[in-house]
Amino acid sequence: MAADFFRITLAQLNPTAGDIAGNAAKAREARARAAADGADLVVLPELFLAGHPSRDPVLKPAFQAACRAAIEALARETADGGPAVLIGTPWTEDGKLYNACVLLDAGRIAATRFKANLADGDQKRVFTRGPAAGPLSVRGVRIGVAIGEDISLEDSSNYENVVETLAETGAELIVVPSRSCYVRSGGDRRLSAAVARVTESDLPLVWLNQVGGQDGEVFDGASFALNADLSVAAQLPGFVAEVATLAWSRGDDGWQCRGPVTTLIEGEEADYAARVLGLRDHVEKHGFTGIVLGLTGAIESALAAALAVDALGSGKVRGVMLSGPGTSQASLDQAMAVAARLGFAAERVPIAAAVEGFERALPGPLAGSARHQLLAGVRATLLMALASLSGALAVVVGATAEIGDVAGGFAPLEGIGPAQLRRLAALRNRWRFADALGPSGEVISPALITSPLEARDDRALADRASSDAFEG
Repeated sequence: MAADFFRITLAQLNPTAGDIAGNAAKAREARARAAADGADLVVLPELFLAGHPSRDPVLKPAFQAACRAAIEALARETADGGPAVLIGTPWTEDGKLYNACVLLDAGRIAATRFKANLADGDQKRVFTRGPAAGPLSVRGVRIGVAIGEDISLEDSSNYENVVETLAETGAELIVVPSRSCYVRSGGDRRLSAAVARVTESDLPLVWLNQVGGQDGEVFDGASFALNADLSVAAQLPGFVAEVATLAWSRGDDGWQCRGPVTTLIEGEEADYAARVLGLRDHVEKHGFTGIVLGLTGAIESALAAALAVDALGSGKVRGVMLSGPGTSQASLDQAMAVAARLGFAAERVPIAAAVEGFERALPGPLAGSARHQLLAGVRATLLMALASLSGALAVVVGATAEIGDVAGGFAPLEGIGPAQLRRLAALRNRWRFADALGPSGEVISPALITSPLEARDDRALADRASSDAFEG
């Protein structure tokens, strides 16, 4: 018998790469929440169980077997009569590896669906392209599953219109588990693809995205649902984990929903939130105890400090001023003021002896950019060493960013030029990301933001920050 009411729980969650047990535990928690809400189905994002898209661990038979074992365990738990589970996982069948979504219901693996339109790069390298298939039956409702790029707007000889196939084979509702990275204005492109598929199929669509940072990528969540008339049925927030249950009802015009609609942050607010989330998850998922930040008293150092405190709280941030014998008192005072405004501990560590040791090994004195590079290298090496003593992450800015990244540090301001640097600093003084752990209000000195700075490229800006910190 066809149902007239159907509840779907969207689990917009933050998995960890390779942590199959931990990700399965998050799936269990989401299912318990769904059961409490009276849901029929809980949906988790694309490749959720593995926690990463298609890196080399996915190719290992032992990893694939562990994913299957976890899926089978989750399936057995659905014998309790609670919600069915649709979860993304790598899946091996007939010797081929697929990017799959698996339906778990009534104590068994009820069905599998494979991604047809694989993204360029690792996904095409690792996974086998799956066929477009018909809908799944869940509690009498025919659910069409399209995974990630299966709803993209590509038009080529290799592209499979999965939604068209689903509509032609009787789907009533399209569900799209995804794993989409944050890019500026990326939400507009996602919405355009969803609108196109709803328009051509005349079916409502639910798009569920992962949230969180992993290995330099940030996934922004911002899951949504559209009714068949293109009205917004639900909008989940960006950059935070969220579990929400949507109540759908069937009328003369098909399935309709009126769920929560959150106003998303956009533009540079979203850029800032993405960097906070990426830094926080890099620390937490790699087991660091906190952050050791190289302070220079320059604007980039102040913005990196604000990001660090917003990500982890002041108690897990330590500032270090690695100063040469000629470092100006003004630079030292500015660095201390940065720490005071944000409430984290800071100290000065002289580097003159280390620099002199390198210079004594050289046949002659260095000048200009070559000396700046030496100073930056000394700074990065000492910062990494200080961080390693406490199991913390070294956060690098300015001229040390490239060197520090190679050495294992983290550069939260990567890709930001001088103009955007100032805009983000001014933004943080008047706005605080809702999930931030730092204080509200003016946390970066306006004098740093408005101080004159000649037009120059990012490398020149980095050299300026290095020379400010290591004068003499």
